Amino acid sequence: MFTRFLYKVAFAALSVFTALSVFTALPVFADSIASLSTDKVTLVFDHTLPNVLGKSVKGVLVEYQPGGSSPAHTHPDSAFIYATVLDGEIRSKVNDEPEKVYHAGENFAELPGDHHGVSANASATEPARLLAVFVVDTNEKNLTTPDKE
Repeated sequence: MFTRFLYKVAFAALSVFTALSVFTALPVFADSIASLSTDKVTLVFDHTLPNVLGKSVKGVLVEYQPGGSSPAHTHPDSAFIYATVLDGEIRSKVNDEPEKVYHAGENFAELPGDHHGVSANASATEPARLLAVFVVDTNEKNLTTPDKE
């Protein structure tokens, strides 16, 4: 039941982001996100959930330049993530699933504890944008941790 609630919250947040084009940059508090890649990563939404104590919804806009990518990484143990491709095509691999290319309008989810092995622009000539909506512990400041070499 709680998982169903999280899906509804993530979908509602995504709908608000897309419908209203809420891509005005808020101060990025998670420096570790921005340090993952040379591409642009911006916190675009941060809202405490009033009916789920200790949880927040945080939206992160990831803008990949042609050929851009992020290193393999994980997210906090408390994070449920719903991601949708806004523009272009994104190559993604989560856990042991096969690598897949997602096109504009397509989406995927990451559950707590998942490993994101590949996150990259599938095009060497066109940019791509991805919106990741996190349901995460409110006090969590480090949304992404790159794999250790």
